[in-house]
Amino acid sequence: MPSKPSAQKPLKALKRPDLVAQEIKRLITEKNLSPGDRLPRESELQAQFEVSKGTIREALKSLEVQGLVTISTGPSGGGTIAEVPLDRTLQFMQNYLFFQEVTIDNIYAVRQFLEPELAAGAVPHLTEADFEALEHSIACCDPASSSEDMLSQRREDVNFHDILAAANPNPFLRFNCELINEMLRQLIVYGNRTPKAEHRRFGEVNANFHREIVQAARKRDVETVRTLMARHMQDAASSVKRMKGRIQGRLILDADTLRSPRSAHVRPKAAAKTTKPKAGE
Repeated sequence: MPSKPSAQKPLKALKRPDLVAQEIKRLITEKNLSPGDRLPRESELQAQFEVSKGTIREALKSLEVQGLVTISTGPSGGGTIAEVPLDRTLQFMQNYLFFQEVTIDNIYAVRQFLEPELAAGAVPHLTEADFEALEHSIACCDPASSSEDMLSQRREDVNFHDILAAANPNPFLRFNCELINEMLRQLIVYGNRTPKAEHRRFGEVNANFHREIVQAARKRDVETVRTLMARHMQDAASSVKRMKGRIQGRLILDADTLRSPRSAHVRPKAAAKTTKPKAGE
């Protein structure tokens, strides 16, 4: 006789500061607040939610830890809406995936689908500053011209893809590619017995693909960029496997995000819209 299913345990009740933090999130959504907008003053939040100053401060601190607000002190202090930092978000995602036993084959299976579309979508939006950054990245990762060590060259390979990602207007595609790039930058390790000549070959091939991609992108040839990137990803997957590449199983520390050598090229964001649709519209 099958055993009787056990009753599901009720969800743990939220503490008052957590409940207030939830309500502040609703307030941010309903009022369409954007990064830089101020929350109501602490005294106003106290009155609105009928809680103590300590509860409001705990709620704001919780939101600050999540990256949603910054807190200032003093008479005019309080909470200001913040854009959740990309580096912290990537850290959380990588630490989640740590427990999922992601392999390098898993990553490249997805990367081969995403990168060609990312690069193709970036082509119409690349500026001269972007092209200069891409060409600088090529010079840094090419063993024939770079004085960097091999590990730094491989990281610079990834920076090339970050620059393309920044130019792509699709934020969801961009984020997924940036997550993959950060995992490769932070976690990939190669077999100790991989000959230096193999590392050099990998770098030279990557640099050549990057040059061809930039040349096609300058001509605004979207389809050629897509084709080249697909070939590049296929070759990279084969090379990494040949070099015994694997994902190192470890959690990402705060210190790792501070020293992560992501591309220094910062692309200006598009101007914010003056109005945003209400939630659910």
